[in-house]
Amino acid sequence: MAQDIQVPSGFIQYHEPNIIQILVLISFFLWLSVGEWLSNKVFRAGLIGQIIVGLIYGAPIGGNVMHIAWQETFIALGYIGLILIIFEGAMAVRLDLLKVNFLLSLVAALIGVIMPIALSYLVLYLGFGYEAIETFIIGAALSVTSLVIGKASKDVNFSNTKVGSVLVSAAVFDDVSGLVMASVIDRLGDISGNSNVNLGWIIGRPNLASGLLAILTPLVTKWTIAPLFRSYIEPHFPRHKHVANVLFMVPILCVFLSVAAFAGTSVLFGSFLAGTFLTYLPSKHTEGPFVVPSREEAEQLQGKSPTFMHTFEKYFLDAQQYLMQPLFFASIGFAIPFKRLWTGEAIWKGLVFAILMMLGKVAVGFVVPLWDIFTSPRGSSIRATVRDAFWPSMLLGFAMVARGEIGLLVVQIGLNKTPYLSEAAFITAVWAIVLNTIIGPVTVGFLVKYKAQVIADGRWGIQSEPVRPSSRSLYSVRTERTVANSVVDVDVEAGKQEARKQEPAEQAVEAGIETWGAQVLEAS
Repeated sequence: MAQDIQVPSGFIQYHEPNIIQILVLISFFLWLSVGEWLSNKVFRAGLIGQIIVGLIYGAPIGGNVMHIAWQETFIALGYIGLILIIFEGAMAVRLDLLKVNFLLSLVAALIGVIMPIALSYLVLYLGFGYEAIETFIIGAALSVTSLVIGKASKDVNFSNTKVGSVLVSAAVFDDVSGLVMASVIDRLGDISGNSNVNLGWIIGRPNLASGLLAILTPLVTKWTIAPLFRSYIEPHFPRHKHVANVLFMVPILCVFLSVAAFAGTSVLFGSFLAGTFLTYLPSKHTEGPFVVPSREEAEQLQGKSPTFMHTFEKYFLDAQQYLMQPLFFASIGFAIPFKRLWTGEAIWKGLVFAILMMLGKVAVGFVVPLWDIFTSPRGSSIRATVRDAFWPSMLLGFAMVARGEIGLLVVQIGLNKTPYLSEAAFITAVWAIVLNTIIGPVTVGFLVKYKAQVIADGRWGIQSEPVRPSSRSLYSVRTERTVANSVVDVDVEAGKQEARKQEPAEQAVEAGIETWGAQVLEAS
């Protein structure tokens, strides 16, 4: 349609879309919603359905069903959706959970990154004969847990499990490393055909920029920006509430995106830093304007303001969840050579590689029994320790299996922006990513459904650290602690404690784990 419009000087003529175009667009958005619902029911991975809709309406299957100009527009809108997904996830990250079990989570994250890349070189480079750089691109794509940043941190607050805290922290580390590797891969295209290029700078710049931003952002925020904000800016927010939040959030996001882009790293990493920046910025004392029990109370109380997450939920979340996020997954479908996936060689290579990539991520779960063995009292039975840690380790391992969001984006960058990723290697990677996106959630669902009580009763069940009832209310003044067979509610505002009997702790924790697992599956 775009090529048919004549553009005179200074304005574009308005033309009504014809009935065919209207029906195509209506059916496209309808099937994006239906496809997500069906895919969640069948695969427990809604993004698969939206990718399939993108395949059908886009060039891979539909051909000219949807104009190329429309597809390009949807790709741009979908990428903004991805930025918002990561931005929301970063705001929902519990920074205190990153401190709890930090060493254990870091070890788990390193395994989750190193194992897929190492197995990729073993299978693709030595076995299938792929080139070294394209092997790295594929391994990097499969090393990302992918958007568990937000989803898992939201869900884990419904349980008090130690394994859930480790999952959140390890997934954050994996996803951040994936965003950095995506920026490195994006720069690899500058190497080809240029003999004068500085290879060390091309590869080192994204890593250096990401490292400096990751170090300087929290330091400058803690010692300079946060004190100034809390002293001079924060007191004015209750007057305008959501309006002030929006006018502050959007420029902050744009600043971080711009800094990341001009520094040479991924704008997605900039989006993540912007979210964590806004999470840390407000004061935490109970008199602070952003310390509120709920969004509704914050909107009504004098001297209080909704949190940045509250504002995002009210004004941005619906557009992200029901429009831009589906467009992102559909845009991935636009760019997959669907018909070439179904050769015999592509299928068997994809299946073999998918299984190995799954095992590489499941290996993360081995940190659970190993940690228990090294931290158990002297004389403890190793066999009993391993037996007790088996199901928590399986839950951690399969929950870390790569999802498709950022993984598919990374291989698309490798295919379209570098000359190193061949179409055959790209197809192998697509098979592995799609199959892992299905296998992970289905397996986690089985573990949560049938082994919730076993996990709840073990060392990896109840945490000693109190967990907030909702990650959406990051600065809630209420905390819950599960103690023996009762739950104590601590009302910080009133300074009162009310002890009320609840159902046995075992049932409460089991219910929490089941809720967490169900939402992990839904989010995946």
